[in-house]
Amino acid sequence: MADQDRIRNPMEIYSSFHGKDWSPQRAAFHQNLEQFADRIGLIVGLQANGKVSQEEAYEQIKELWKALKVSRTDLLPSND
Repeated sequence: MADQDRIRNPMEIYSSFHGKDWSPQRAAFHQNLEQFADRIGLIVGLQANGKVSQEEAYEQIKELWKALKVSRTDLLPSND
């Protein structure tokens, strides 16, 4: 099975974090950000195909955004 065809473990980092200011917290937030983007894509696809309403999609995205903001607050210093 090709590497891109395998199912990703939800605990592994999707892509490597590149930056001069690498830290475990920044790597964790980077993973959370990528997971947020993946989930948004899924929600948009479901809404576009009529599987969820626009209102439900909006509420799901709003909840994901709130969770991402909490993640940022918990993982990154406030001066970033």
